[in-house]
Amino acid sequence: MAKTKTAFFCQNCGTQYAKWVGQCSACKEWNTIVEEVVQKEDKRGWKASSVSDKKANKPLRVSEITHESELRLDTQDQEFNRVLGGGLVPGSLTLLGGEPGIGKSTLLLQIALKLPFKTLYVSGEESQRQIKMRADRIQPNSENCFILTETKTQNIFQQIASLEPDLVVIDSIQTLHTDYIESAAGSISQIRECAAELIKFAKKSHTPVILVGHITKDGTIAGPKILEHMVDTVLQFEGDRNYVYRILRSLKNRFGSTAELGIYEMQGSGLREVNNPSEVLISKNEEDLSGTAIAATVEGMRPLLIEIQALVSTAVYGTPQRSATGFNAKRLNMLLAVLEKRAGFKLAAKDVFLNITGGISVDDPAIDLAVMAAILSSNADIPIEKGVCFAAEVGLAGEIRPVQRVDQRILEAEKLGFTTIYVSKSNKIGLKNTTIQIQKVSKIEDVVGLLFG
Repeated sequence: MAKTKTAFFCQNCGTQYAKWVGQCSACKEWNTIVEEVVQKEDKRGWKASSVSDKKANKPLRVSEITHESELRLDTQDQEFNRVLGGGLVPGSLTLLGGEPGIGKSTLLLQIALKLPFKTLYVSGEESQRQIKMRADRIQPNSENCFILTETKTQNIFQQIASLEPDLVVIDSIQTLHTDYIESAAGSISQIRECAAELIKFAKKSHTPVILVGHITKDGTIAGPKILEHMVDTVLQFEGDRNYVYRILRSLKNRFGSTAELGIYEMQGSGLREVNNPSEVLISKNEEDLSGTAIAATVEGMRPLLIEIQALVSTAVYGTPQRSATGFNAKRLNMLLAVLEKRAGFKLAAKDVFLNITGGISVDDPAIDLAVMAAILSSNADIPIEKGVCFAAEVGLAGEIRPVQRVDQRILEAEKLGFTTIYVSKSNKIGLKNTTIQIQKVSKIEDVVGLLFG
């Protein structure tokens, strides 16, 4: 039996220390160093490995390695497949993080119930009856989903060996513990060792594994940062519990793009896929309201039309307020400075509130022009005509800058019935025979004149 020893780990970043210190030298956080009892198994060094091991990998030339297209497993969920890059890759490890109660367990259980092949759903947080209650709401008659409530990795691997599933879901990695480590479940060393065992299993058996990860109060996945480096894909499930819509983003993906976006609607029977989010994110108000503008944005390969709302009012408390929901507050201040300097609007003494409807966050600079239009509309209390949308970036000199993939944005706006779209004069548009009017502008002053006379 190996000698028992203690080690000190940072709970924030996972850095190991020989003794306790007040501040972590890696992440500069205070009072995050904790002592853990570490029990290591007896392992031979790499130099003492058996020479007669025929399964050991040998170095090969790049030209000698055969490359075949990897077959992906269809999850029967278009939004989940889109974010993954086409489906689950055999032998991959996927980490799904999100706030408590946002719907992580519901999403993965829903996928496990729909799959046509054998799936093992391992839960360390709920009993089998609790999971059964949720499964009855989603899809009660599933013959391929098996539920296991276990937290010890050795017992989980025994059940996997007897069942031989095609997909394993672990809910969650923070509840697992292994016999090789004596510290409590959820500690830095336990999370790291359990993740290493699951990675070894996934790579050797070519079975995809999906892990659920808790997050800290800062919004990052709990545990050592090395956990995100070890896995192949890191997904973030976002949204506000006061809204019915949920956003699935990819923060890291070794097998696809990290720019894709999946949108779901939370219902009593589970999560519904939103195939056309533009119709959901745009309100159906019959009356013309000031302070509202429509922007054409792109998330990954998908064009979206989103509604931007602005409210400009006289500052009551002397110091003007600047508040943005779903938009970068620093960029909002920059756009307000451009409006004051280049277009002559005096907004320094006014409160400005900005909101992107639907509870989503957008980083695309192509919505700059729509943000400015919404602010000007609220300031003048003049509504923008229905059927008008915007797709352009605004520079510090007040110039309207071109954006990428403008053709896709125009086609999406045309499909949803918009009649006019404002774009930069510098954009090269290759579309022909379009019914939508393409209004090309070069300066913010031109936009003001066309919209408000």
